[in-house]
Amino acid sequence: MQVLKPEQRTKLDPTEDSEFYSYPRFVTHVDEGFIEQLTQLYQERLKPCTRILDLMSSWVSHLPTEMEFTHVEGHGLNEEELVKNLRLNHYFVQNLNKNPQLPLQEQDFDAVLIAVSVQYLQYPEAVFAEIYRILKPRGIVIVSFSNRMFYQKAIAAWRDGTASSRLQLVKSYFQSVAGFSQPEVIARQSSVPSFLQMLGIGGADPFYCVLATKL
Repeated sequence: MQVLKPEQRTKLDPTEDSEFYSYPRFVTHVDEGFIEQLTQLYQERLKPCTRILDLMSSWVSHLPTEMEFTHVEGHGLNEEELVKNLRLNHYFVQNLNKNPQLPLQEQDFDAVLIAVSVQYLQYPEAVFAEIYRILKPRGIVIVSFSNRMFYQKAIAAWRDGTASSRLQLVKSYFQSVAGFSQPEVIARQSSVPSFLQMLGIGGADPFYCVLATKL
């Protein structure tokens, strides 16, 4: 099922994503409060000794330091960042907007994580279908985001949206694939206006998350 119209998939910067991400960014794109909430959520929802796919990852995965996993597979667009990520057992570089098919076996992972990156997917329906394919039954998907973004690389449906519409958008990505549970939404708002927060002026980053499991 297609969720987005062609015009909603467009980006202000149409150049190749591989060019934009060709140099590493060894920074965190959300504040410490967001990271703490995300790590705590992983602590509560992930299980030790399982196989994790950190999709659209970077140099840090925000996984709980005390939790050990059987395997953590990383994916991203910048190899230098992925090399620095000490939680990854293996990684691969791939532009999902060019090729959404994951080079991974069916029903091989217990959890898939997408942290502060879902806004860049131009064909999320295809990516979420692939996530479903590689996920084990009862496996969980955790998609987290705030209101920060590389504005020129976010899709129009995301750029032009609100916190509420973006949550609904991610829910629709899950619902475009038959076999996911009813998505669960977590929304913890910042008291600072979003346009100021995007500029990094004051307050705490809002924490948004949509979760679902493979039935």
